Amino acid sequence: MLVERGGPVIPVIIVTSILLWTLIIERYWYYAIEYPKTLGCVADRWAHREERNSWYARRIREGLISELSLALHRHLLTIQVLTGILPLLGLLGTVTGMIATFDILNTFGSGNSRALSTGISKALLPTTAGLVTAIASLYFSINLQQRARIEIHKVSDKLV
Repeated sequence: MLVERGGPVIPVIIVTSILLWTLIIERYWYYAIEYPKTLGCVADRWAHREERNSWYARRIREGLISELSLALHRHLLTIQVLTGILPLLGLLGTVTGMIATFDILNTFGSGNSRALSTGISKALLPTTAGLVTAIASLYFSINLQQRARIEIHKVSDKLV
């Protein structure tokens, strides 16, 4: 019903939203389940080093931190991009809905309010869907970025 009333852009918004929320859930899963294991392995590798003060040891430490940083930031850029694309898809839905509305006006005139409301619905539903999904995911996107930054600082302090 929503797909019929919202026009052809709604399925694209739905697929994009599903992909976005899948990536967000995956990141939280990684932080809760996988990251502690990875951090433990990295801390053990560093703890078992006999020498930690040379230039070579510092480069190894930087490499370990860099590996963790890459793992923590995986998919965050994609999440940001999808969060930015959703309002634009909603705007595209608005444009296609307005084109449908103008086509209805051209065909039937302004006397057919039922047909006119269908076109307006096709203009407003994609906008709402895109904005609601983007606004909701914006919080989680920022939260995941902050978590990654905090964890990097914690690792830097831990590997001394």
